Amino acid sequence: MELGVYSFGDVQADAATGKLGSTADATRNLLEAIQLADQVGLDYFGIGEHHTREMPASAATVILGAAASTTRNIKLGSAVTVLSTDDPVRVYQQFATLDAVSNGRAEITAGRGSSTESFPLFGHSLNDYDELYAEKLELLLQINESESITWSGKFRPALNDALVVPRPDAGSLPIWLATGGNPHSSVRAGLLGLPVSYAIIGGQANRFAPLADLYRRAAAQAGIAQEKIKVAVASPGFVGEDAAQAKEFFWTHWHRVMEQLGKIRGFAPPPRAHFDKEASGAGALFAGGPEEIAERIVALHKSLGHMRQFFQTDVGQMPHREFLRSIELLGTKVKPLVDAELGTSEPAKELTNVA
Repeated sequence: MELGVYSFGDVQADAATGKLGSTADATRNLLEAIQLADQVGLDYFGIGEHHTREMPASAATVILGAAASTTRNIKLGSAVTVLSTDDPVRVYQQFATLDAVSNGRAEITAGRGSSTESFPLFGHSLNDYDELYAEKLELLLQINESESITWSGKFRPALNDALVVPRPDAGSLPIWLATGGNPHSSVRAGLLGLPVSYAIIGGQANRFAPLADLYRRAAAQAGIAQEKIKVAVASPGFVGEDAAQAKEFFWTHWHRVMEQLGKIRGFAPPPRAHFDKEASGAGALFAGGPEEIAERIVALHKSLGHMRQFFQTDVGQMPHREFLRSIELLGTKVKPLVDAELGTSEPAKELTNVA
């Protein structure tokens, strides 16, 4: 089981005034978080593409490229790249460059995106939502197979024996397909032989077990090699020393971001009773102490058979220090417990004086 973190570059708020801080500071904070995640032995750090004042991480490969120079082992990827509104040629070139400077640690997670702000920003219509994604995914996968591309489609100028460089040392990049639970996406990932990443942000997490089974059956039908069949889970989560305090702290920040999203998308923020249900047992919110979080990861693995789980922790303008402490506990406390159940690894040394 690989464990990791993902972030949208959450901007902190001033504790006294409530005023949002600098988007530049939020970007620099990500570099510190990625470096710490590598130090404590986590396996993966993903940056999700967003284009808002609260979540400004719009250029994942730039941040990850900077982080590559201060890390050694952690895999660096997108979570997700909104492929529908980007150019697959540029996406591939950027991640192949990241792969070079990180010595083979780059991954692409391609998705439609749960937010739609990139569509008007880059001049695309939501009426083309499905067509854009299907066409651009096809092109991205073709680029991954060959450095010389001949291709034509509806939304992008045709390519005629076009050279796409640089190329990864391994010959190709790991490309994951992200989905929030659409059955068609699970089938598509299986038939294409792509690893699938499920965003489980609400409800009972084990309800995704039939989708993971559907994915594996589609892959088997397509004759995909077993080593290519991989399932990951992305979910909100926060680890604290004390389970009750961790839940109380995460509730404050999770509820704040739900209020923000509710104003935009027209829904009422969930009550505390809803949070308490989601943050326990088989719920989608992994907030609590190290032992509880480890037990819940192992329990979910029994249902989904996933090989990676990574957590969005910095939500609702969470203080950066608390974000870093959660990362530290995930690596030094949770990961050894999960490894003891599902595999083996050397326990990371606990850090002190985290800024």
